[in-house]
Amino acid sequence: MAKTLAVITARGGSKRIPKKNIREFCGQPIIAYSIQAALASGLFDAVMVSTDDREIAEISAKYGAEIPFMRSAETADDYATTEDALMEVLERYRDLGRSFDLVCNLYPTAPFITAERLKEAYDLISAGDCNVVFPVVPFAFPPQRGLYDENGFITPASPADYMKRSQDFRPVYHDCGQFYFYRVDSFLGSGSTVDHARPLIISEMEVQDIDTLTDWELAEMKYRLRKSSEGKEDRDGSIR
Repeated sequence: MAKTLAVITARGGSKRIPKKNIREFCGQPIIAYSIQAALASGLFDAVMVSTDDREIAEISAKYGAEIPFMRSAETADDYATTEDALMEVLERYRDLGRSFDLVCNLYPTAPFITAERLKEAYDLISAGDCNVVFPVVPFAFPPQRGLYDENGFITPASPADYMKRSQDFRPVYHDCGQFYFYRVDSFLGSGSTVDHARPLIISEMEVQDIDTLTDWELAEMKYRLRKSSEGKEDRDGSIR
């Protein structure tokens, strides 16, 4: 079986939502959901959190994650990318004498991640015909029929498409911002998220972008609704 690492990238210093990565979400720190999903999947030789923040590190360790080293200041500033942090983690592990075939970068504010979805992504990347797998979701409305505000007047983004029926468009998807499964060799070579990537298509009920406090409230409402629906299915004896 391939040596596989889970990396949850969680720097401190969130601007829009203070302490976003450890803020309570439906009863526990939001980062706990990513840690628990990774551990429950049974896929990983190590589940670690890359952070520059001691409080994040302590809470992550409480929920079962490893913190073998702290994230550097260079990969924790406002200009560093997630890929920079991931590169650093792989290099630091290499210095410790540990190497991996696959790495999964999980975001710390993605409470809809499940062990089942991680397993599906693992199966896709293990098939050997792609370098990256990550979840995507269809746009709720065809972006081809988008509109611009031009000096106070509405202008179609694509006039040729504006009058077409929604069902006539090919589905367009967007990145869910939840997790990314990489082949380590290809990632180290390109550092790209979309280099020969396969999608894991999921539903809108499994996704919520969280950038503002309103987003946070919507995510909690959606999460509780999902859990309520799952509980009802369990009571009814339905197959899930």
